[in-house]
Amino acid sequence: MDVFTAMADPVRRAVLFLLRSGPKRVVDLTAELTDDVAAAGGISRPAVSRHLRVLGQAGLVTAEDRGRERHYRLTPDGLLPVRAFIAALTADPPIAAHLLDGLELEVRRTVREHRAGVHTTAHAQEDTA
Repeated sequence: MDVFTAMADPVRRAVLFLLRSGPKRVVDLTAELTDDVAAAGGISRPAVSRHLRVLGQAGLVTAEDRGRERHYRLTPDGLLPVRAFIAALTADPPIAAHLLDGLELEVRRTVREHRAGVHTTAHAQEDTA
């Protein structure tokens, strides 16, 4: 599953935030999520398990069996596509600023020459050559 699709659901994002503090069991996550969404009627353990399965398929969480219990933990490397996307959005433009400054100067010079009639004379000379 795609990381962005998995993170699109607000409950799954809440699960990821809860797992930041360390591994948790489904019952612990359910209790914490129910406190957060009490006004909406809470959330069931099977629903939390389904969300964890989706997050696991996306590579965002891993499960570790400890005796009869299963503990889920956040997988930071699963967030690499999100980090790369954000880095690409916030990166410097692909054209260096000093090159854009040079382009701005050239545009101003061309506009100034065009207003003065120099630009049309230059084109007339090129056409006769």
